[in-house]
Amino acid sequence: MHYPNLSALIADRQTILANGPVALLLIEDEVEINSTIAHLRKIGFAQIIAFHASGLNVPSDVVSVDYDVLQDTALPAIVNALIAAAPGLWFHYCYNAEYLFYPFCEHRSVDEMVTFNVEERRDVILTYVIDLYGDQPDEVARDDAYLDQSGYYALARKDTEGETLERQMDFYGGLRWRFEEYVPPARRRIDRASLFRAVPGLQMMPNRSFNIPEYNTYACPWHNSITAAVCSFRTAKALKRNPGSRHQIESFRWQNSTPFSWQSQQLLDLGLIEPGQWF
Repeated sequence: MHYPNLSALIADRQTILANGPVALLLIEDEVEINSTIAHLRKIGFAQIIAFHASGLNVPSDVVSVDYDVLQDTALPAIVNALIAAAPGLWFHYCYNAEYLFYPFCEHRSVDEMVTFNVEERRDVILTYVIDLYGDQPDEVARDDAYLDQSGYYALARKDTEGETLERQMDFYGGLRWRFEEYVPPARRRIDRASLFRAVPGLQMMPNRSFNIPEYNTYACPWHNSITAAVCSFRTAKALKRNPGSRHQIESFRWQNSTPFSWQSQQLLDLGLIEPGQWF
C-alpha cells in the first residue's frame, strides 16, 4: 500500500495503525533496504511503514509513504504525527542499513519484549546505536561487518541549570567517538529512545529527546531495565560520503574491532545491551 504523503497515511490510520508494534523505517538511499525490512519482519513487527523519496524502489508488500526524510525535521515530524494518530501503540524508528537487536531476539519477538516492559510499568526501551563497518571502508558488507568491542562511555546529563538529571546519561562510542572531528557535537551521542509507547501529549523534540523526562531514561527507578541496540552502518556511510572525511579515513578497523556475529549474545557479552529482569 502506497501513500503520497504523511497526511494520507494518517487519514487511513484505523487500517494501517490497527496493531503494533509498528516499525517506522526512514529510507535515505538504496543501501540494504531489503535486508532491513527482512530483519524487522523476522523479529516480529506487526506493521512496517517505509518513508522515502518519491520513486525509490521499495518492496510492494510494505506500507510506503512519499516523504523527504533527508530534512532535519523529518524524524520528529513523522514520529509526532504517528504518536498523535495512534496513542497506545508501540513504535520503533530506524533508518535503512540499521538492525534492532535486543536480548534473546533470536527466539523472542519484539511484541513479547514490549509486553514485558509494560508489565514493568515502563513505556520506553532505550537503544544504543552500535556502529557497523566493513573491512573496506567504502563497503556496506553484512557478511563482513565489524563493530567496536570497547571504547564506549557515558556522562551524566545536565539540565539547563547544570543540575544532574535522574537516570539520564549521554552515551558515546564507536565511529562517532573515534572520528569525532568529522561529526558535529550534536550528533556524537549514540543513545536513542527508538522503541517507545505512544501516549497522549508525548512529543519528540528537535534534538530527538522526548518532552516526558521518563522517556529519556535508561532504567526505571527500582531496578535495571531492558536495553537494546540498533546496529547501524549509517555512520560509516556518512563518513565515507562526507567530503571532509572520505579521503582522510583509510580504514575504520582498529585494534578493538571485532567481527559482528549478528547474534544478541555477542552484544550481551560485550555489555552493550541489558536484559534487566527479563530472562
